[in-house]
Amino acid sequence: QVQLVESGGGLVQPGGSLRLSCAASGSIFSIRDMGWYRQVPGKERELVAKITSGGSTNYADSVKGRFTISRDNGKNTVYLQMNSLKPEDTAVYYCNLVRKTGVSWGKGTLVTVSS
Repeated sequence: QVQLVESGGGLVQPGGSLRLSCAASGSIFSIRDMGWYRQVPGKERELVAKITSGGSTNYADSVKGRFTISRDNGKNTVYLQMNSLKPEDTAVYYCNLVRKTGVSWGKGTLVTVSS
């Protein structure tokens, strides 16, 4: 099994920045994509950003130019640098890991953007 532990969420003012981290442990092998999704009450979980094992990235249109995803394969960790945060970025952010044998999710970390 794979365990994913997110950290870095919290309360930030509009225009501010946060950096999320997600560390993977356990039966880690054949990792393909790692990514971040977010969800607000009453809405479906949506992709924020993902990064392949080769470093290719994909972003939701709503975060392009503001968020940057990166990964440290040696530490099995994925990061999400979030800049110029807006109130509409408020959500629970979930880490996602895709392996050849399946998909794993973290428990989520809350990001609140408010003045």
